[in-house]
Amino acid sequence: MIQGQELLRMEGISKSFPGVKALDNVQLSVKAGTVHALMGENGAGKSTLMKCLFGIYHKDEGHIYLEGKEVNFSNSREALDNGVAMVHQELNQALKRNVMDNIWLGRYPLMKGLPLVSEKQMYQDTMRVFNELDIHVDPRTVMSRMPVSQRQMVEIGKAVSFNSKIIVLDEPTSSLTEEEVEHLFRIINMLRDRGCGIIYISHKMDEILRISDEVTIMRDGQYITTRQASELTKAEIIRLMVGREMTHQFPPKIQNPYTEDIMRVEGLTAQYSQLQDVSFSLKKGEILGVAGLDGSGRTELLENIFGAATRKSGTIVKDGKQIRNRTPRESIANGFALVTEERRATGIFGILNIQENTVVASLKKYLNGILLQSGKMSKATDSMIQAMAIKTPSQKTKIQSLSGGNQQKVIFGRWMLTEPDILLLDEPTRGIDVGAKYEIYQLIQNLAKQGKSVIMVSSEMPELLGVCSRILVMSGGRLAGEVDADNTTQEEIMTLAAKYV
Repeated sequence: MIQGQELLRMEGISKSFPGVKALDNVQLSVKAGTVHALMGENGAGKSTLMKCLFGIYHKDEGHIYLEGKEVNFSNSREALDNGVAMVHQELNQALKRNVMDNIWLGRYPLMKGLPLVSEKQMYQDTMRVFNELDIHVDPRTVMSRMPVSQRQMVEIGKAVSFNSKIIVLDEPTSSLTEEEVEHLFRIINMLRDRGCGIIYISHKMDEILRISDEVTIMRDGQYITTRQASELTKAEIIRLMVGREMTHQFPPKIQNPYTEDIMRVEGLTAQYSQLQDVSFSLKKGEILGVAGLDGSGRTELLENIFGAATRKSGTIVKDGKQIRNRTPRESIANGFALVTEERRATGIFGILNIQENTVVASLKKYLNGILLQSGKMSKATDSMIQAMAIKTPSQKTKIQSLSGGNQQKVIFGRWMLTEPDILLLDEPTRGIDVGAKYEIYQLIQNLAKQGKSVIMVSSEMPELLGVCSRILVMSGGRLAGEVDADNTTQEEIMTLAAKYV
Protein backbone atom coordinates (compact mmCIF):
# COMPACT_ATOMS: atom_id res chain seq x y z
CA MET A 1 0.00 0.00 0.00
CA ILE A 2 1.40 3.39 -1.07
CA GLN A 3 1.78 6.05 1.62
CA GLY A 4 -1.17 8.46 1.48
CA GLN A 5 -3.35 6.10 -0.56
CA GLU A 6 -6.84 5.40 0.83
CA LEU A 7 -6.63 2.30 3.02
CA LEU A 8 -10.07 2.29 4.64
CA ARG A 9 -13.36 3.86 3.60
CA MET A 10 -16.61 3.70 5.55
CA GLU A 11 -19.60 5.37 3.93
CA GLY A 12 -23.26 5.76 4.87
CA ILE A 13 -22.87 3.78 8.10
CA SER A 14 -26.02 3.67 10.23
CA LYS A 15 -26.71 1.66 13.37
CA SER A 16 -29.74 1.67 15.69
CA PHE A 17 -30.36 0.16 19.09
CA PRO A 18 -33.78 -0.04 20.78
CA GLY A 19 -34.91 3.54 21.28
CA VAL A 20 -31.83 5.27 19.87
CA LYS A 21 -30.07 5.79 16.53
CA ALA A 22 -26.39 5.50 17.46
CA LEU A 23 -25.03 6.18 13.94
CA ASP A 24 -26.73 8.12 11.18
CA ASN A 25 -25.08 8.04 7.72
CA VAL A 26 -21.51 8.34 9.02
CA GLN A 27 -18.42 8.39 6.82
CA LEU A 28 -14.70 7.90 7.48
CA SER A 29 -11.66 7.70 5.21
CA VAL A 30 -8.23 6.64 6.49
CA LYS A 31 -5.06 6.82 4.39
CA ALA A 32 -2.06 4.51 4.60
CA GLY A 33 0.80 5.88 6.70
CA THR A 34 -1.35 8.37 8.61
CA VAL A 35 -2.77 8.84 12.10
CA HIS A 36 -6.46 9.70 11.84
CA ALA A 37 -8.04 11.04 15.05
CA LEU A 38 -11.71 10.34 15.73
CA MET A 39 -13.23 12.84 18.14
CA GLY A 40 -16.59 13.63 19.69
CA GLU A 41 -18.37 13.81 23.02
CA ASN A 42 -19.30 10.64 24.88
CA GLY A 43 -22.27 9.18 23.04
CA ALA A 44 -21.23 10.74 19.72
CA GLY A 45 -20.88 7.27 18.19
CA LYS A 46 -17.08 6.90 17.91
CA SER A 47 -16.80 3.51 19.61
CA THR A 48 -19.98 2.26 17.92
CA LEU A 49 -18.53 3.12 14.51
CA MET A 50 -15.32 1.26 15.33
CA LYS A 51 -17.24 -1.76 16.63
CA CYS A 52 -19.09 -1.87 13.30
CA LEU A 53 -15.71 -1.91 11.56
CA PHE A 54 -14.32 -4.57 13.90
CA GLY A 55 -17.27 -6.96 13.60
CA ILE A 56 -18.56 -6.54 17.15
CA TYR A 57 -21.70 -4.82 15.86
CA HIS A 58 -23.43 -5.43 12.53
CA LYS A 59 -24.20 -2.16 10.76
CA ASP A 60 -27.77 -1.56 9.57
CA GLU A 61 -26.76 0.39 6.48
CA GLY A 62 -23.64 1.45 4.60
CA HIS A 63 -20.47 0.03 3.12
CA ILE A 64 -16.94 -0.66 4.39
CA TYR A 65 -14.00 -0.91 1.97
CA LEU A 66 -10.53 -2.14 2.96
CA GLU A 67 -7.89 -1.55 0.28
CA GLY A 68 -10.72 -1.02 -2.21
CA LYS A 69 -12.45 -4.32 -1.44
CA GLU A 70 -15.81 -4.32 0.35
CA VAL A 71 -15.71 -6.17 3.67
CA ASN A 72 -18.32 -7.10 6.28
CA PHE A 73 -16.66 -8.74 9.25
CA SER A 74 -19.02 -10.94 11.25
CA ASN A 75 -16.75 -11.10 14.31
CA SER A 76 -13.52 -9.66 15.70
CA ARG A 77 -11.42 -12.69 14.74
CA GLU A 78 -12.37 -12.23 11.10
CA ALA A 79 -11.36 -8.57 11.36
CA LEU A 80 -8.00 -9.49 12.91
CA ASP A 81 -7.33 -12.11 10.24
CA ASN A 82 -7.90 -9.42 7.61
CA GLY A 83 -5.52 -6.92 9.18
CA VAL A 84 -7.84 -4.80 11.32
CA ALA A 85 -6.98 -4.65 15.05
CA MET A 86 -8.55 -2.69 17.89
CA VAL A 87 -7.14 -1.85 21.32
CA HIS A 88 -10.19 -1.13 23.47
CA GLN A 89 -10.32 1.53 26.17
CA GLU A 90 -11.72 -1.04 28.62
CA LEU A 91 -9.22 -3.89 28.41
CA ASN A 92 -10.74 -7.35 28.03
CA GLN A 93 -7.96 -9.78 28.92
CA ALA A 94 -7.55 -13.22 30.48
CA LEU A 95 -6.12 -11.92 33.76
CA LYS A 96 -5.33 -15.37 35.20
CA ARG A 97 -3.17 -16.25 32.19
CA ASN A 98 0.29 -14.92 31.39
CA VAL A 99 1.26 -12.29 28.85
CA MET A 100 2.16 -14.59 25.97
CA ASP A 101 -1.03 -16.63 26.43
CA ASN A 102 -3.01 -13.42 26.00
CA ILE A 103 -1.13 -12.43 22.87
CA TRP A 104 -1.37 -15.78 21.06
CA LEU A 105 -4.75 -16.97 22.40
CA GLY A 106 -6.55 -18.87 19.62
CA ARG A 107 -3.43 -19.10 17.43
CA TYR A 108 -0.89 -20.86 19.59
CA PRO A 109 2.31 -22.04 17.81
CA LEU A 110 2.49 -25.85 17.85
CA MET A 111 5.42 -28.22 18.22
CA LYS A 112 6.55 -29.62 14.89
CA GLY A 113 4.46 -32.67 14.04
CA LEU A 114 2.63 -32.64 17.40
CA PRO A 115 -0.71 -31.16 18.50
CA LEU A 116 1.02 -29.53 21.49
CA VAL A 117 1.67 -25.85 22.20
CA SER A 118 5.31 -24.84 21.83
CA GLU A 119 5.98 -22.66 24.87
CA LYS A 120 9.49 -21.97 23.59
CA GLN A 121 8.26 -20.72 20.22
CA MET A 122 5.52 -18.65 21.87
CA TYR A 123 8.08 -17.01 24.17
CA GLN A 124 10.42 -16.27 21.25
CA ASP A 125 7.59 -14.83 19.13
CA THR A 126 6.46 -12.62 22.02
CA MET A 127 10.00 -11.34 22.66
CA ARG A 128 10.38 -10.59 18.94
CA VAL A 129 7.29 -8.34 19.05
CA PHE A 130 8.28 -6.71 22.35
CA ASN A 131 11.87 -6.06 21.24
CA GLU A 132 10.60 -4.46 18.06
CA LEU A 133 8.33 -2.15 20.08
CA ASP A 134 10.80 -1.66 22.96
CA ILE A 135 8.27 -3.07 25.44
CA HIS A 136 9.94 -4.31 28.63
CA VAL A 137 7.52 -6.92 29.98
CA ASP A 138 8.30 -10.53 30.90
CA PRO A 139 6.12 -12.74 28.63
CA ARG A 140 5.64 -15.20 31.50
CA THR A 141 4.14 -12.62 33.91
CA VAL A 142 0.51 -13.26 34.89
CA MET A 143 -1.63 -10.39 33.60
CA SER A 144 -3.36 -9.69 36.93
CA ARG A 145 0.01 -8.91 38.53
CA MET A 146 0.72 -5.99 36.20
CA PRO A 147 -0.55 -2.39 36.38
CA VAL A 148 -3.11 -1.25 33.81
CA SER A 149 -0.45 0.72 31.93
CA GLN A 150 1.64 -2.41 31.22
CA ARG A 151 -1.45 -4.40 30.27
CA GLN A 152 -2.27 -1.64 27.79
CA MET A 153 1.15 -1.97 26.17
CA VAL A 154 0.69 -5.75 25.96
CA GLU A 155 -2.58 -5.19 24.10
CA ILE A 156 -0.82 -2.89 21.64
CA GLY A 157 1.84 -5.57 21.14
CA LYS A 158 -0.91 -8.08 20.43
CA ALA A 159 -2.42 -5.80 17.77
CA VAL A 160 0.97 -5.40 16.09
CA SER A 161 1.54 -9.19 16.17
CA PHE A 162 -1.31 -9.61 13.66
CA ASN A 163 0.64 -7.50 11.12
CA SER A 164 -2.37 -5.21 11.03
CA LYS A 165 -3.01 -2.68 8.28
CA ILE A 166 -5.50 -0.74 10.42
CA ILE A 167 -5.03 -0.34 14.18
CA VAL A 168 -7.74 1.35 16.24
CA LEU A 169 -6.54 2.85 19.53
CA ASP A 170 -9.45 3.79 21.83
CA GLU A 171 -8.26 6.18 24.57
CA PRO A 172 -4.81 4.52 24.57
CA THR A 173 -3.17 6.95 27.02
CA SER A 174 -5.90 7.05 29.68
CA SER A 175 -3.86 4.86 32.03
CA LEU A 176 -0.32 5.78 30.90
CA THR A 177 2.29 7.99 32.54
CA GLU A 178 3.91 10.81 30.54
CA GLU A 179 6.96 8.62 29.87
CA GLU A 180 4.73 5.76 28.68
CA VAL A 181 2.80 8.18 26.44
CA GLU A 182 6.08 9.18 24.78
CA HIS A 183 6.86 5.47 24.27
CA LEU A 184 3.42 4.91 22.73
CA PHE A 185 3.94 7.84 20.34
CA ARG A 186 7.27 6.34 19.22
CA ILE A 187 5.43 3.07 18.45
CA ILE A 188 2.70 4.96 16.56
CA ASN A 189 5.28 6.84 14.48
CA MET A 190 7.02 3.55 13.66
CA LEU A 191 3.74 1.99 12.54
CA ARG A 192 2.89 5.09 10.50
CA ASP A 193 6.26 4.85 8.73
CA ARG A 194 5.44 1.21 7.87
CA GLY A 195 2.27 2.34 6.08
CA CYS A 196 -0.27 1.39 8.75
CA GLY A 197 -3.41 3.43 9.17
CA ILE A 198 -3.91 4.39 12.83
CA ILE A 199 -7.35 5.43 14.05
CA TYR A 200 -6.78 7.33 17.29
CA ILE A 201 -9.71 8.00 19.65
CA SER A 202 -8.96 10.41 22.48
CA HIS A 203 -10.38 13.36 24.38
CA LYS A 204 -6.91 14.79 25.04
CA MET A 205 -6.58 17.77 22.71
CA ASP A 206 -2.81 18.18 23.09
CA GLU A 207 -2.26 14.57 22.04
CA ILE A 208 -4.59 14.87 19.07
CA LEU A 209 -2.94 18.01 17.74
CA ARG A 210 0.53 16.52 18.25
CA ILE A 211 0.20 12.99 16.87
CA SER A 212 -2.58 13.22 14.24
CA ASP A 213 -2.48 13.95 10.53
CA GLU A 214 -6.25 14.23 10.06
CA VAL A 215 -9.17 14.64 12.46
CA THR A 216 -12.75 13.48 11.95
CA ILE A 217 -15.31 14.92 14.35
CA MET A 218 -18.68 13.33 15.19
CA ARG A 219 -21.64 14.67 17.14
CA ASP A 220 -24.81 12.86 18.24
CA GLY A 221 -24.15 9.89 15.94
CA GLN A 222 -23.53 12.04 12.87
CA TYR A 223 -20.46 12.95 10.82
CA ILE A 224 -19.56 16.64 11.21
CA THR A 225 -16.28 17.20 9.35
CA THR A 226 -12.76 15.96 8.55
CA ARG A 227 -9.90 18.45 8.80
CA GLN A 228 -6.13 18.47 8.68
CA ALA A 229 -4.88 18.46 12.27
CA SER A 230 -2.48 21.31 11.45
CA GLU A 231 -5.47 23.54 10.63
CA LEU A 232 -7.26 23.01 13.97
CA THR A 233 -7.04 24.61 17.40
CA LYS A 234 -8.37 23.33 20.72
CA ALA A 235 -11.16 25.93 20.68
CA GLU A 236 -12.23 24.93 17.17
CA ILE A 237 -12.25 21.21 18.04
CA ILE A 238 -14.39 21.85 21.12
CA ARG A 239 -16.82 24.01 19.12
CA LEU A 240 -17.21 21.32 16.46
CA MET A 241 -17.59 18.56 19.08
CA VAL A 242 -20.21 20.20 21.27
CA GLY A 243 -21.85 22.51 18.76
CA ARG A 244 -21.28 25.53 20.99
CA GLU A 245 -18.49 27.65 22.42
CA MET A 246 -16.87 26.52 25.68
CA THR A 247 -14.80 29.35 27.12
CA HIS A 248 -13.91 27.72 30.44
CA GLN A 249 -12.32 24.33 31.04
CA PHE A 250 -13.16 24.32 34.76
CA PRO A 251 -15.99 25.88 36.78
CA PRO A 252 -14.96 28.74 39.10
CA LYS A 253 -13.51 27.39 42.32
CA ILE A 254 -15.75 27.74 45.35
CA GLN A 255 -14.56 29.77 48.31
CA ASN A 256 -15.59 27.31 50.98
CA PRO A 257 -16.12 28.74 54.47
CA TYR A 258 -15.74 25.35 56.18
CA THR A 259 -12.62 25.09 58.34
CA GLU A 260 -13.14 22.09 60.64
CA ASP A 261 -11.68 18.69 59.84
CA ILE A 262 -14.15 15.97 58.87
CA MET A 263 -11.46 13.28 58.72
CA ARG A 264 -7.93 12.67 59.91
CA VAL A 265 -5.80 9.80 58.63
CA GLU A 266 -2.73 8.91 60.69
CA GLY A 267 0.05 6.44 59.89
CA LEU A 268 -1.96 4.54 57.28
CA THR A 269 0.01 1.49 56.14
CA ALA A 270 -1.25 -1.27 53.82
CA GLN A 271 -0.85 -4.99 54.40
CA TYR A 272 -0.27 -6.05 50.80
CA SER A 273 1.01 -2.96 48.97
CA GLN A 274 3.80 -0.41 49.32
CA LEU A 275 1.54 2.19 50.99
CA GLN A 276 3.19 3.21 54.25
CA ASP A 277 2.82 5.75 57.05
CA VAL A 278 0.49 8.21 55.28
CA SER A 279 -1.03 10.96 57.41
CA PHE A 280 -3.24 13.88 56.34
CA SER A 281 -6.45 15.74 57.18
CA LEU A 282 -9.58 16.46 55.14
CA LYS A 283 -11.80 19.46 55.83
CA LYS A 284 -15.55 19.55 55.58
CA GLY A 285 -16.56 20.79 52.12
CA GLU A 286 -13.02 20.45 50.75
CA ILE A 287 -11.92 19.05 47.40
CA LEU A 288 -8.55 17.44 48.11
CA GLY A 289 -6.45 16.24 45.18
CA VAL A 290 -3.99 13.33 45.11
CA ALA A 291 -1.18 13.43 42.53
CA GLY A 292 1.67 11.05 41.80
CA LEU A 293 3.17 8.82 39.14
CA ASP A 294 1.64 5.49 38.16
CA GLY A 295 2.34 3.02 40.98
CA SER A 296 2.93 5.75 43.56
CA GLY A 297 0.19 4.46 45.88
CA ARG A 298 -2.65 6.84 44.96
CA THR A 299 -5.21 4.11 44.28
CA GLU A 300 -3.99 2.07 47.27
CA LEU A 301 -4.59 5.08 49.51
CA LEU A 302 -8.27 5.29 48.51
CA GLU A 303 -8.76 1.52 48.68
CA ASN A 304 -7.33 1.34 52.21
CA ILE A 305 -9.52 4.21 53.43
CA PHE A 306 -12.57 2.52 51.90
CA GLY A 307 -11.81 -0.97 53.20
CA ALA A 308 -11.36 -2.42 49.71
CA ALA A 309 -7.78 -3.37 50.66
CA THR A 310 -6.38 -4.74 53.93
CA ARG A 311 -4.89 -2.19 56.29
CA LYS A 312 -1.84 -3.19 58.34
CA SER A 313 -1.82 -0.21 60.69
CA GLY A 314 -2.97 3.36 61.07
CA THR A 315 -6.13 5.12 62.21
CA ILE A 316 -9.03 6.94 60.55
CA VAL A 317 -10.94 9.52 62.57
CA LYS A 318 -14.20 10.93 61.17
CA ASP A 319 -16.18 13.65 62.95
CA GLY A 320 -13.95 13.19 65.99
CA LYS A 321 -14.66 9.47 66.27
CA GLN A 322 -12.27 6.68 65.31
CA ILE A 323 -13.73 4.34 62.69
CA ARG A 324 -12.40 1.07 61.30
CA ASN A 325 -13.73 0.81 57.71
CA ARG A 326 -12.71 -2.85 57.51
CA THR A 327 -14.97 -3.54 54.51
CA PRO A 328 -16.70 -1.48 51.81
CA ARG A 329 -20.06 -2.25 53.46
CA GLU A 330 -18.83 -0.79 56.75
CA SER A 331 -17.37 2.22 54.93
CA ILE A 332 -20.67 2.95 53.17
CA ALA A 333 -22.43 2.82 56.55
CA ASN A 334 -19.84 5.32 57.82
CA GLY A 335 -20.66 7.76 55.00
CA PHE A 336 -17.96 6.92 52.43
CA ALA A 337 -18.28 6.26 48.69
CA LEU A 338 -15.66 5.13 46.15
CA VAL A 339 -15.70 5.67 42.39
CA THR A 340 -13.03 3.26 41.13
CA GLU A 341 -10.49 3.81 38.35
CA GLU A 342 -11.39 0.82 36.18
CA ARG A 343 -15.01 1.41 35.31
CA ARG A 344 -15.58 -1.86 33.48
CA ALA A 345 -13.72 -4.15 35.91
CA THR A 346 -14.83 -2.68 39.25
CA GLY A 347 -17.49 -0.07 38.52
CA ILE A 348 -20.40 -1.26 36.40
CA PHE A 349 -22.43 -4.45 36.31
CA GLY A 350 -22.39 -4.76 32.54
CA ILE A 351 -25.27 -7.20 32.07
CA LEU A 352 -27.60 -5.21 34.36
CA ASN A 353 -29.64 -2.19 33.34
CA ILE A 354 -29.34 1.47 34.35
CA GLN A 355 -31.82 1.18 37.21
CA GLU A 356 -30.13 -1.87 38.71
CA ASN A 357 -26.70 -0.24 38.49
CA THR A 358 -28.00 2.96 40.03
CA VAL A 359 -29.75 1.55 43.13
CA VAL A 360 -27.42 -1.39 43.87
CA ALA A 361 -25.52 0.41 46.66
CA SER A 362 -28.66 1.65 48.44
CA LEU A 363 -31.13 -1.25 48.12
CA LYS A 364 -32.16 -1.05 51.78
CA LYS A 365 -33.94 2.23 51.02
CA TYR A 366 -36.35 0.46 48.69
CA LEU A 367 -37.26 -2.56 50.81
CA ASN A 368 -40.81 -3.14 51.98
CA GLY A 369 -40.35 -6.13 54.20
CA ILE A 370 -38.51 -8.54 51.94
CA LEU A 371 -39.72 -7.03 48.66
CA LEU A 372 -38.14 -4.24 46.65
CA GLN A 373 -40.40 -1.34 45.72
CA SER A 374 -39.99 -0.91 41.96
CA GLY A 375 -41.79 2.44 41.92
CA LYS A 376 -39.39 4.01 44.39
CA MET A 377 -36.39 2.57 42.56
CA SER A 378 -37.70 3.92 39.26
CA LYS A 379 -38.26 7.38 40.75
CA ALA A 380 -34.78 7.45 42.29
CA THR A 381 -33.17 6.33 39.03
CA ASP A 382 -35.06 8.98 37.04
CA SER A 383 -33.84 11.65 39.45
CA MET A 384 -30.23 10.56 38.90
CA ILE A 385 -30.65 10.38 35.10
CA GLN A 386 -31.85 13.99 35.19
CA ALA A 387 -29.26 15.19 37.70
CA MET A 388 -26.34 13.56 35.88
CA ALA A 389 -27.64 14.35 32.36
CA ILE A 390 -27.28 10.68 31.40
CA LYS A 391 -27.98 9.94 27.73
CA THR A 392 -29.99 6.71 27.65
CA PRO A 393 -33.16 5.51 25.88
CA SER A 394 -34.58 4.37 29.23
CA GLN A 395 -33.56 3.24 32.69
CA LYS A 396 -34.10 -0.37 31.55
CA THR A 397 -31.28 -0.08 28.98
CA LYS A 398 -28.27 -2.27 29.77
CA ILE A 399 -25.42 -0.13 31.04
CA GLN A 400 -22.86 -1.84 28.79
CA SER A 401 -24.58 -0.29 25.77
CA LEU A 402 -23.89 3.26 27.02
CA SER A 403 -20.77 5.27 26.22
CA GLY A 404 -17.99 5.32 28.80
CA GLY A 405 -18.89 8.83 29.98
CA ASN A 406 -22.53 7.96 30.54
CA GLN A 407 -21.52 4.80 32.40
CA GLN A 408 -19.41 6.98 34.69
CA LYS A 409 -22.37 9.27 35.32
CA VAL A 410 -24.49 6.27 36.34
CA ILE A 411 -21.80 5.29 38.86
CA PHE A 412 -21.84 8.83 40.28
CA GLY A 413 -25.61 8.63 40.55
CA ARG A 414 -25.34 5.31 42.38
CA TRP A 415 -23.16 6.82 45.08
CA MET A 416 -25.20 10.01 45.36
CA LEU A 417 -28.16 7.87 46.44
CA THR A 418 -26.12 6.61 49.42
CA GLU A 419 -25.81 10.25 50.60
CA PRO A 420 -22.09 10.06 51.42
CA ASP A 421 -20.18 12.56 53.57
CA ILE A 422 -16.85 11.71 51.92
CA LEU A 423 -16.54 10.80 48.24
CA LEU A 424 -13.35 9.07 47.08
CA LEU A 425 -12.77 9.51 43.34
CA ASP A 426 -10.11 7.56 41.43
CA GLU A 427 -9.57 9.11 37.97
CA PRO A 428 -13.22 10.30 37.80
CA THR A 429 -12.93 11.81 34.31
CA ARG A 430 -10.81 9.09 32.69
CA GLY A 431 -12.03 8.55 29.12
CA ILE A 432 -14.64 11.30 29.33
CA ASP A 433 -15.05 14.09 26.79
CA VAL A 434 -14.55 17.78 27.51
CA GLY A 435 -18.27 18.57 27.86
CA ALA A 436 -18.97 15.67 30.22
CA LYS A 437 -15.82 16.52 32.21
CA TYR A 438 -17.17 19.99 32.89
CA GLU A 439 -20.44 18.45 34.13
CA ILE A 440 -18.49 16.14 36.48
CA TYR A 441 -16.47 19.09 37.78
CA GLN A 442 -19.70 20.99 38.44
CA LEU A 443 -21.12 17.98 40.26
CA ILE A 444 -18.03 17.78 42.46
CA GLN A 445 -18.23 21.52 43.19
CA ASN A 446 -21.92 21.25 44.07
CA LEU A 447 -21.19 18.42 46.51
CA ALA A 448 -18.54 20.57 48.19
CA LYS A 449 -21.00 23.48 48.45
CA GLN A 450 -23.37 21.12 50.29
CA GLY A 451 -20.63 20.38 52.83
CA LYS A 452 -19.59 17.05 51.33
CA SER A 453 -15.85 16.33 51.19
CA VAL A 454 -14.04 14.91 48.17
CA ILE A 455 -10.67 13.21 47.72
CA MET A 456 -9.82 13.07 44.01
CA VAL A 457 -6.99 11.08 42.42
CA SER A 458 -6.04 12.21 38.92
CA SER A 459 -3.15 11.73 36.49
CA GLU A 460 -4.00 15.07 34.86
CA MET A 461 -2.29 17.83 36.79
CA PRO A 462 -4.25 20.68 35.14
CA GLU A 463 -7.41 18.95 36.42
CA LEU A 464 -6.11 18.83 39.99
CA LEU A 465 -4.95 22.45 39.82
CA GLY A 466 -8.25 23.57 38.29
CA VAL A 467 -10.59 21.80 40.70
CA CYS A 468 -8.87 21.18 44.05
CA SER A 469 -7.90 23.44 46.96
CA ARG A 470 -4.99 21.31 48.22
CA ILE A 471 -3.03 18.52 46.57
CA LEU A 472 -1.31 15.59 48.29
CA VAL A 473 1.62 14.21 46.28
CA MET A 474 2.38 10.47 46.56
CA SER A 475 5.73 8.89 45.71
CA GLY A 476 6.83 5.30 46.22
CA GLY A 477 3.91 4.53 48.50
CA ARG A 478 4.62 7.47 50.78
CA LEU A 479 3.29 11.00 51.12
CA ALA A 480 5.99 13.15 49.53
CA GLY A 481 4.38 16.49 50.25
CA GLU A 482 1.32 18.71 50.25
CA VAL A 483 0.83 21.84 48.14
CA ASP A 484 -1.71 24.63 47.82
CA ALA A 485 -3.35 24.21 44.41
CA ASP A 486 -3.55 27.97 43.81
CA ASN A 487 0.11 28.58 44.64
CA THR A 488 2.00 25.72 43.07
CA THR A 489 3.21 24.59 39.66
CA GLN A 490 3.22 21.34 37.72
CA GLU A 491 7.02 21.34 38.06
CA GLU A 492 6.81 21.42 41.87
CA ILE A 493 4.30 18.56 41.87
CA MET A 494 6.47 16.46 39.52
CA THR A 495 9.54 17.06 41.71
CA LEU A 496 7.66 15.77 44.75
CA ALA A 497 6.25 12.84 42.75
CA ALA A 498 9.81 11.69 41.98
CA LYS A 499 11.02 12.08 45.59
CA TYR A 500 10.99 8.39 46.59
CA VAL A 501 11.21 6.80 43.14
